[in-house]
Formats: sequence, C-alpha cells, structure tokens
Amino acid sequence: MAVKVAKFGGSSLCSAECFQKVKEIILADKARKYIVPSAPGKRFPGDEKITDLLYLCYAQHSGGLSFDETYEAIAERYIGIETGLRLDTHIADELTAIRKNILGGASEDYIASRGEYLNGLLLAAYLGFGFLDAAELVCFHSDGTYDDETTQKWTQRLTDTEHVVVPGFYGRKRDGSIKTFSRGGSDITGSIVARAVQADVYENWTDVSGFLMADPRIVENPKVIKIVTYSELRELSYMGATVLHEDSIFPVRRAQIPINVRNTHSPDDEGTMIIPDSFLKYYKREGMVTGIAGRTGFTVITVYKDNMHNEVGFGYRLLRVLDRYNISFEHVPSGIDTMSLVISDTKLKEHLEAVLREIQRDCEPQSIELHSNMALVATVGKGMIRSLGVAARLFSALYGAGVNVRMIDQGSSEMNIIVGVENDDLETAVRAIYRAFA
Repeated sequence: MAVKVAKFGGSSLCSAECFQKVKEIILADKARKYIVPSAPGKRFPGDEKITDLLYLCYAQHSGGLSFDETYEAIAERYIGIETGLRLDTHIADELTAIRKNILGGASEDYIASRGEYLNGLLLAAYLGFGFLDAAELVCFHSDGTYDDETTQKWTQRLTDTEHVVVPGFYGRKRDGSIKTFSRGGSDITGSIVARAVQADVYENWTDVSGFLMADPRIVENPKVIKIVTYSELRELSYMGATVLHEDSIFPVRRAQIPINVRNTHSPDDEGTMIIPDSFLKYYKREGMVTGIAGRTGFTVITVYKDNMHNEVGFGYRLLRVLDRYNISFEHVPSGIDTMSLVISDTKLKEHLEAVLREIQRDCEPQSIELHSNMALVATVGKGMIRSLGVAARLFSALYGAGVNVRMIDQGSSEMNIIVGVENDDLETAVRAIYRAFA
C-alpha cells in the first residue's frame, strides 16, 4: 500500500473545528500514516499565532516582566481545543509543567517548540494515533546547525511504526537541549519524516490550493500551477515567488519524493504537485510556461573594454572586487567587449563607490555604466526548450505593454528567461507576460 506523510500548517490546526476537518482528511485516505502538525495559527484576522505568544512569554520573563496574561491566552487556546474535541489528554498538566520550566529559566527554543508539542499530543489523541516526540528523531549539532547524518539514523525507528504523529519545528542537540528550526520549520520536519519512511508522496496541507502561476497581488485570479518540477520551483522561489523554501524540501528532493501542496479548507482541490525533474515524462501538463515571478531592487554595473574576450583573467579580476566586499552577484550577462554584474541593492549597500573605484583600478576598462532601479522578471518553464517562438511572444507582450527591456539573460538550461526592466514596470511586465502564456 502507498505511504503518505501529511504535514498540516498552523492555519489548518488553529481550532477544534479545524482539527475535525483535518481528521476527516486523514481518515479519508488509509495511506496517510504519518502526520506532522504545526502549532495553532490565527483563527481570524487580528488573532495571535501560538508560536508568537510563546516567544513573547520568553521575552517577557527574560525582561523581568510578568507573562501570566500571555500564558493564559495560550492555555485557553489549547484547553479550548481539548474541550471542543472532548478529549481527555490532561493538557492542563502539560501546560503547568511548561510554565514551571519557563520560570526555571527554560531556553527560548524549548518554549517556542511547545506549540507543536502540545498540538501533536492533542492531534494524536484525537486520531487515535501514536505520538513520537521530534526530540527523539531530529538531531542538531552542538553549534545549533542541523545534523542530517544523525537524524537519518534516529529516524530509522519510524519504519517500524505506522499511524504516528510527529510534531514539527524542533529536535534536540546531543546534550538533550531542545533546538528549533527557523520559522516554518515544520515543513522541514515533514520532509525528514517522508524521507525516513520512503513515502510515495509528502502532502503539505495549508490554506491555499497550491502555488499560483503569478503573484495574485499583481495578476487577478492567476491559475494554479498543477505540476512543477523541483528545478522550476527553485527558479521561482529565487525570484521572489512565495513557495516552499529550499531548506524545507531538501530531504524529499534528495530522496526523489513528490510533494503535493493541498488546501485543508478545500480538500477536493488537487493542489500543486512538485516532482523530481525525471518524473516529468510521467505527467501530462499544458502550456510551455510554468510560472512568472519578479523582484525589484537591483543595480547593473556594465564594464566596457575593447577586446575583453581575449584578455585572460579579466572576469576573475572583476569578480574578485566583489569578493573583497563579500558581495554576491545575481547574473553576469556578457558580450565580446562587455561584462555586466547584476547585484541586489541590499548586497551592494554602501559599497558601491568603492566597488566602482576598484573595478576601474583592477580592470582598466574604457568605461563603466551604472543602471539602478532595475527589477528582474523570470519566466520559468521546462516546456520552453521544446517550444518555438517563446521569446517572440514574451518580448511582443512586453512591447505591447510599453515596457522597455534593459537586460536579457537566459540560462544554459533554457528553462528560464530573465528580463531586466525599470522597478516601476515590474507589475506591468508580469501581467503582460502572464496574459501571453496563461
């Protein structure tokens, strides 16, 4: 039988009513044998996430302030879920123990992790599943970095179990102290569990029906991306699309396990399937473009020098200037006598003048041009390499929308065409490209 790992986000487990929806989803498919919950999220606009309240408890206690009111709000949420589901999990006793630990000087990571821990206890009891503490499965090095090798050994015990709830977001160091991932770390836990049990699919349940082809704040009602490869996902994420972070999927990506992003509140929606590139031949999808994403805030430094292409070490000397200031570049479009550096403004910061001086000194160019206020727009799709006229349609769409293209860059994979436009033209460009390919 197929095996699925299902991770549910905070918006999916924010109340007793949401727990009921989650239970229906889990029991509807016998393959859903491993469940990873987040801490309760917001129930309504203006509400507080439990994790935020737990961080606040730590800050208040560390600052010598009373955290009683904040902790009562946390306790009410969990007791309300327990009561609403008619459970007998003695969650009040757990809450009392956690409060005692806070007063005893518990670490910030321990306190923050209790949101997932308590939700895991409640969900396991409600489902009739077993409970495995993530502190027994996920390992961190003494310096706080994730220990993947040890985690793979510890999670082998999962293969001997079924119908288990593992709380997300945290693990422990070898000394037993609790350590959390960065925010959103429950996605990483779900990915780790999926790899450990060699799941057929890792389901990531949230409050949206998959990833969208374009930013809905720019394009009205954009289509849902039904199929996206891991490499396409990286390109879209890099260009600012709100998708799963690379850290949260690397275990399943390495294990070649597909991810299905689903909507807890619309469980019949198919959502988005994220697949290894090699799986694409087994899926049928429409259109040559998968998604469009863009970011503002780039500067382009263009260096001109006659016969540059014959000058050995020119590129090395140019990039060495950036290295001295610990500046990374985004793209390096080049020609026979030109080389351009596309750099994020946040990375260039106050170093611009010094960088320009050192380029002039080390590279001795005929001229240097500076183009600021640039946005990059990426049009991503594996299907573009097999399709005629993609670039023609893209640039015709931009021309028709009155957008001036200041830079063009296409990677060797031919999966991504990036254009540089004025910051103010970003939204117009995204809408024009979307209309051309949606």
